[in-house]
Amino acid sequence: MLIKESNNVENIQKYSKPFANADDLDELVKEAGKAKYALLGEATHGTSEFYTIRAEITKKLIKDHGFSFIAVEGDWPSCYEVNKYVKGASEYSTAHEVLKQFNRWPSWMWANEEMIPLLEWLKEYNQKRSTNKAGFYGLDVYSLWESMETIVAYLKESNSPDLKKAVQAIECFEPYNKKAEQYGMSAALLGESCREEVLNLLQTITSSSNRYKQDDSEAFLNLQINALVSKNAEAYYKAMITNDVHSWNIRDHHMVETLDLIGNFYNKNAKGIIWEHNTHIGDARATSMESEGLENVGQITREKYGKENIYAIGFGTYSGTVIAADSWGAPYKKMTVPNAQRNTWEEMLHRAGAFNQYIQFTDENRHLFDQTIGHRAIGVVYDPDVEHYGNYVPSKVSERYDAFVHVDVTNGVAPI
Repeated sequence: MLIKESNNVENIQKYSKPFANADDLDELVKEAGKAKYALLGEATHGTSEFYTIRAEITKKLIKDHGFSFIAVEGDWPSCYEVNKYVKGASEYSTAHEVLKQFNRWPSWMWANEEMIPLLEWLKEYNQKRSTNKAGFYGLDVYSLWESMETIVAYLKESNSPDLKKAVQAIECFEPYNKKAEQYGMSAALLGESCREEVLNLLQTITSSSNRYKQDDSEAFLNLQINALVSKNAEAYYKAMITNDVHSWNIRDHHMVETLDLIGNFYNKNAKGIIWEHNTHIGDARATSMESEGLENVGQITREKYGKENIYAIGFGTYSGTVIAADSWGAPYKKMTVPNAQRNTWEEMLHRAGAFNQYIQFTDENRHLFDQTIGHRAIGVVYDPDVEHYGNYVPSKVSERYDAFVHVDVTNGVAPI
């Protein structure tokens, strides 16, 4: 065991490269730029450096490698407002204003100061382009009511004959007072489901695609994905009550289905950048998730588009601070991230050199890092005092990712 530990640290020292700024990551960006989709992870949802470094990588991928859009672990309706802002079609005058409308908990994931420079850069970048403007979209499944309200508003404004189907669907959900848990309990335990209504709505909108595309193709994308969210969110909230594995898989398959629609909206050769937690972008088959029956975006995209078309970059830290909450729905606070546990991936990176560094996994070195090792994951709910009980995911790091960025000491994001 001691020899293996020593070899791990020595191999990290041999193959990792230090970085002090974004330009030091150009070699990493070049490799990611060859893929159809660059998946940029994070070990927490509340670490400043993960946002700022991903932003710099994203700018280079868009400007120098022809990437067309960013898709994030966020709600579609809120992110679509950001998309309109960066494309110069928003009622909001600043990035700060548009980010403030992210009000679903945990709002700090996107309503933070670290996002502002990237969005202002995107807006300026797009202002110089008459076509092929870079977009910003949300992949998540949570926005059931917001998505349905958006559909009704659009169909009403356009005097669409499909309005009746949308109203029927949203009326079915009205008794649950926009509380997902209430609907899930009713659907899962009492059999009182709105499944038929949302399926009919999605089918109706899809079959009317030619009519809506003539008006505004991106408006149709917005309509289409809100309908998809309605269908998959209904299934997600129902499954959430009785089967955590099934609900997780519904969510991640929805993310890839949404990604596919966004990619097709641009063109079949479009390249996209995905921002999500490591637990979504790192291949589940290289972790203990596989034995639990969990699939994720990293696995599904590799299977769907081919491993050679996906470049997944994990992010992690040895110590610092993070924004998180004590329990679901509780106010956020700045928490201390303790030094990583001995012999975990993050601790070995720190032992190899207490500085920021990255490592790319290639045919030459991938086998050297394919043993199972603890790898830290922090969610929006976090208790630093007991993280050793459940915050380390057994992982074969070089199979989970194509590269890894280590920030030795990190700081919490600055919520708006």
